[in-house]
Amino acid sequence: MTAGRARTYWLVGASSGIGAALVDRLVAGGHRVVISARRQAVLDERAARDPDRILALAADVTDLDSLARAWDEMLDRWGMPDSVILNAGDYEPMGLADFDPTLFERLMRVNFLGAVNGIQVVKDGFIRRGAGEIVLTASVAGYRGLPYSSPYGASKAAMINLAESLRPEFAREGVAIRVINPGFVRTALTDKNDFPMPGRIEPEEAARRIAVGLAGRGFEILAPRGFGYVMKVLRLLPYRMYFAITRRMLREPGQ
Repeated sequence: MTAGRARTYWLVGASSGIGAALVDRLVAGGHRVVISARRQAVLDERAARDPDRILALAADVTDLDSLARAWDEMLDRWGMPDSVILNAGDYEPMGLADFDPTLFERLMRVNFLGAVNGIQVVKDGFIRRGAGEIVLTASVAGYRGLPYSSPYGASKAAMINLAESLRPEFAREGVAIRVINPGFVRTALTDKNDFPMPGRIEPEEAARRIAVGLAGRGFEILAPRGFGYVMKVLRLLPYRMYFAITRRMLREPGQ
């Protein structure tokens, strides 16, 4: 897709945090955005501010039929989008003392299987057209395991691997698959953390950086880049050095 051209986006996970800020940024850039999340009333409120550029369609990424209905309605009303951004996400920190398989299941259903559902819904249409892009919001937390984030980090690592695995086949069909890897962004989800978050930025700044990345063609969009590069360096460290660093991140028992 040519940078600078007005596009139509389907942004799933658009009601809060990075998603809501990205809607504002894309609309300000002259694009049309189909916004989806579970709560129709919240979507309608946002769409009312820019009715010519926003179409509000409720959908739940954990429900394949729900996504398919939103996709079909979008095709009927606005046609096929240029880009689909699968941004729905969930987060909860978890230490070993609170190890809970149900939390792993919840986060994998939203963060990873939600993206799988989204790809299933859009892939055939994009492949038939021979154009389009699918963008997955993962995280730099998916680069390597970090203390207290095993359910979240595992789901994001799976998303990065998913995109890497599918990219060659999609590219052969003329379809791009890309990932957004945010660092720490101030949202209701990161407000759950009780540890320092280096390089944390506001959602509006993350959205600005993501919008710039979307105008390009690179596989990965970092927001912000600085902390993302730090995490890339950590990914290269041998295990002995890496575990020496992560052990220092541990809190004392009972804290």
